[in-house]
Amino acid sequence: MRLLVGTRKGLFIYCQRGAQWEVERTEFLGIPVTMVLQDPRTSALHVVLDHGHFGIKFHRAAGIAAPFAETPAPAYPPKPDDVVDVDPGRGTPIPWALLGVWSLEAAGVDEPGRLWCGTMPGGLFRSDDGGDSWELQRGLWDLPARREWFGGGKDWPGIHSICVHPERPGHLTVGISCGGVWVSTDAGATWSVQAKGMRAAYMPPDQALNPNIQDPHRVVQCRAAPDVLWAQHHNGIFVSRDGGRQWSEIPVAGPSVFGFAAAVHPRNPDVAWFVPAAKDDLRIPVDGRFVVTQTTDGGRSFRVLAEGLPSGKAFDLVWRHGLDVSSDGDTLAVGSTSGSLWIGERGGARFRAQSHHLPPIAVVRFVS
Repeated sequence: MRLLVGTRKGLFIYCQRGAQWEVERTEFLGIPVTMVLQDPRTSALHVVLDHGHFGIKFHRAAGIAAPFAETPAPAYPPKPDDVVDVDPGRGTPIPWALLGVWSLEAAGVDEPGRLWCGTMPGGLFRSDDGGDSWELQRGLWDLPARREWFGGGKDWPGIHSICVHPERPGHLTVGISCGGVWVSTDAGATWSVQAKGMRAAYMPPDQALNPNIQDPHRVVQCRAAPDVLWAQHHNGIFVSRDGGRQWSEIPVAGPSVFGFAAAVHPRNPDVAWFVPAAKDDLRIPVDGRFVVTQTTDGGRSFRVLAEGLPSGKAFDLVWRHGLDVSSDGDTLAVGSTSGSLWIGERGGARFRAQSHHLPPIAVVRFVS
């Protein structure tokens, strides 16, 4: 088993050797790696780099040890002169340009070559040739409802979660900050917002239940029970058991219900993990105690997982993609903005620190 770790200064590939994890390969040192994906259908490895002034670049390797080559990045079409596209909060024009990549996922085995890419400022792109070309999904981008979306922690809306249904080709669910949860059953041609039950405490009371302005920080789907979705929202944890049509709020979950990352067991939809933090202006562990929380009963109760995590004051934050669970559900990976990486055995019952000296970690992903 291997672990891909994308950081502010490069890609680190860890390999498990017995009970130990070792750095097997490094690439793109000094360059921010914002997203990684190994396509399970082909073993191709995709890496997204943010060169700042020089823009977003995509690279692909045929396998975990193969050399990388640059591939095309998604590109927005020119904005028509007669289109008014203004951010509702700031009143400034929304750029039709690739400002960041927040999610990258492979479609199912019945859709060979298809990849999905979520971007800022809120565009979803599809590739049908393994990343050699990309097309903006106008079915979502051209919706009038998109003009209600706004940025949360970032200046612009971003599609950070893409859940591909493992049994229904063309069925996908995306999470948007701040734009709610949207579902398509026809490969992106048409969409419906499905965030009923979510609550936005940051909005005026008469708008708090508007599904189109919700801020789910991360949305994850149980592979064995794909109608079960978990969301770490800006002001709570939510779960849906009907594919997103209705969401239920989890009012209590350990130190706090605020955070960014979420993971769900691939075989048991009642088992999910979160990394709590103090809300809004702090964004640090509650009382300086860094922990992971877990539910094993569908959110009715939570336990705090702390064995092997810092026992003293710690101020690590885990971003949206800094938490992952292995395909067998037995191992967790947690990477923080302070450059710490932990591996959690037995579902997080015991953690082992692998490094405290990496650059800030944006994404961790297990691969076979």
